[in-house]
Amino acid sequence: MHYISHLSKDKKLLKLIENGETHALKKRKNICTYLCASIMSQQLSVKVADVIYQRFLNLYGGKEPKPQQILDTAPETLRSIGLSNAKVSYVKNVAQFEVENGMDAKKLNKMDNEEVIAYLTPIKGVGRWTVEMLLMFALGREDVFAVEDLGIQNAMIKLYKLSREDKKKFREDMLRISTKWSPYRTYACLHLWRWKDNTPATAKKEKKKTK
Repeated sequence: MHYISHLSKDKKLLKLIENGETHALKKRKNICTYLCASIMSQQLSVKVADVIYQRFLNLYGGKEPKPQQILDTAPETLRSIGLSNAKVSYVKNVAQFEVENGMDAKKLNKMDNEEVIAYLTPIKGVGRWTVEMLLMFALGREDVFAVEDLGIQNAMIKLYKLSREDKKKFREDMLRISTKWSPYRTYACLHLWRWKDNTPATAKKEKKKTK
């Protein structure tokens, strides 16, 4: 893979690359549904998230719904598939934003990473981490570093002997190390997740689909 020689300059990361599988990024067309699925899966195991997402699709004949269909669905119906009140409201917020402003891949592809984050995080229920996962796993961006991700933090603590005690210094250390990985920071994250076996549910879901 094209990123390997660059990331291999980091000798600690090289060990993970040598022992891990190579990764290819996928692009998805339906950003709205991806974001809804991402919200649904938060704080759930992959297995439970898959069940709830399948129930969600079953509401619309097994197909990905259009944003207007989501808006037209009664909140009680969405609650009945296992979503909390907060998640029902967040999913509807995403659909409303799509209808009013648009978030198709074509539109987002014209923006750089920080512009996409600034564009989507005003949606209540969508945080920076969620958009970073979207950049990686729906838009296929190669240079995203999820500094707030717990799995990435735990892996870097172990691999680079970092300490979490001073939060500001810890963040600075992570960003300093990750700068060397640019422009392939997404792939570095994938190797760190796989090494600690704590890939985010959104990524595991993508992997399952591509098998």
